[in-house]
Amino acid sequence: MRVAYICADGGIPVFGQKGCSIHVQEVIRALKGQGGQVTLFANRFGGELPADLADVVVHQLPPIPKLERAVREQVALEMNPDLRLSLQKFGSFDLIYERYSLWSYGAMEYAQERGIPGLLEVNSPLILEQAQHRGLIDRDGAEAVARRVFSAATALIAVSDGVKSYLLDYVDGSKVHVIPNGVNPRRFSQRRSGSQSDSFTVGFVGTLKPWHGLPILTEAFSLLHQRVPHAKLLIVGDGPERENLEAELATRGLDAHTQFTGAVNPDEIPQLLAGMDVAVAPYAAQADFYFSPLKVYEYMAAGLPVVVSQIGQLTDLIDPGVNGMLCTPGDAIALADTLEQLWRSPNLRHSLGQAARETVIAHHTWDAIVKRSVGIARKILHMASSLPVEVKR
Repeated sequence: MRVAYICADGGIPVFGQKGCSIHVQEVIRALKGQGGQVTLFANRFGGELPADLADVVVHQLPPIPKLERAVREQVALEMNPDLRLSLQKFGSFDLIYERYSLWSYGAMEYAQERGIPGLLEVNSPLILEQAQHRGLIDRDGAEAVARRVFSAATALIAVSDGVKSYLLDYVDGSKVHVIPNGVNPRRFSQRRSGSQSDSFTVGFVGTLKPWHGLPILTEAFSLLHQRVPHAKLLIVGDGPERENLEAELATRGLDAHTQFTGAVNPDEIPQLLAGMDVAVAPYAAQADFYFSPLKVYEYMAAGLPVVVSQIGQLTDLIDPGVNGMLCTPGDAIALADTLEQLWRSPNLRHSLGQAARETVIAHHTWDAIVKRSVGIARKILHMASSLPVEVKR
């Protein structure tokens, strides 16, 4: 099976360290694991190919220059003919898989015209997200691209019900399939049974951005530290909120009990998770929560007990008291109480972590996710080819 993987989003360094970068790499690994000969088309690489992806054929799309936003948007839009020419030039593909980006429609229309399965993975309501957090000049143009690409795709893979709701403004619900994100459990080893000791480390992994609820974590850790003075906080990642977090922790006298790693290579994440006793995803209350957080799947694959906000898709993933703990979004007191409960009960930490790993291995591996996605596209095309052809008289 020859597969073209498309990532035309200039904000994603496909071989970088961001969560979205890991997502791209793991989907490519899963496609390879199912016999796919993958050709990658991207305009930003951000690093060298990982050793196990060395046989992936890579083609550079025209880079998007760092000019003012309106020009960048126009350059990205004008890249579609180049993408189509590249797909024509580099061979006959059996599947085209694309991570949805604001200005790319050429690959899905090419797949539609050639009768090739075209899978479009949609990770967020990108137009709304771009307008709110980064700025969007040509919103009408982005909407036009969305209608074109969503219509052309054989199937849309939404990572959450929230994303599906967004897509229903553009297409019929039968075209949208909700398949949450996943994890490669081979990257993580099973943790050993814990025991109560002088060490209790609360961990967080991710880009330090406003919507991750880090002020809630800071407040909760302050409350926990009053009860468990030897508790430590490990924050893995970097981002725009780091300076504020460092200042707040210093003001509370907690800087000596907190470690910031900064941005790290993905290969370092398993070892850092192994140094945690519990991992958190403390999202604040949000009416339009649409995330399928990669960090939570990685926490669980590492056999960590997780404490996450009772919000969105996380309520389907976590069975409270069985494979993790849920807290009211934005409630620092509840988060601190739950962390203290886990500190007091090493046996509970161990049982939650073991069940968490079993959950993701059974239901949320990238191999299973990609197999299901590809199966959906093939089934749709098979059904379409089986329909009788109408003869006009």
